[in-house]
Amino acid sequence: MDIRLTLIALVHAALIGVGGWLIVIDARTHRLPDRIVLPTLGVLLVLVSIDALAAGQWASSVRAAIGLVLLGGFYAVLRMVSRAGMGGGDVKLAAVIGLVLGWHGWQALMIGAASAFVLGALYALVLILLRRADGATRIAFGPWMIAGALLGVAFG
Repeated sequence: MDIRLTLIALVHAALIGVGGWLIVIDARTHRLPDRIVLPTLGVLLVLVSIDALAAGQWASSVRAAIGLVLLGGFYAVLRMVSRAGMGGGDVKLAAVIGLVLGWHGWQALMIGAASAFVLGALYALVLILLRRADGATRIAFGPWMIAGALLGVAFG
């Protein structure tokens, strides 16, 4: 079996499996636990490194590292600007998602990053229109980040 296909399958399985788990946790608790997010980041870093070393995919691995820094950094800035709006778990999850989407390509990174905000905003708008929320209502953003990442992988 081709090592590259195996790595792609493992990365996608992690995104779907761990992502589904984090969606449930964040929707219920508004938390993205370090005990899940950080080991996921570690495993994905290893897989991307194997991709570079064994499959010769250096460009993908460099893009993954840049994606991690760009998306993680963007969310870190959002957290600093609006401490009540973005949690630390969101910042760490953004690094994970940036790594995966960057590994897939620039278009995947852009689609995934933008989709998270569009989906989150649409959800908030629906809640407001249904009078189930107002401007002060907090919503879990992790589910929208993960949904955006899946869209980035699918359409990037």
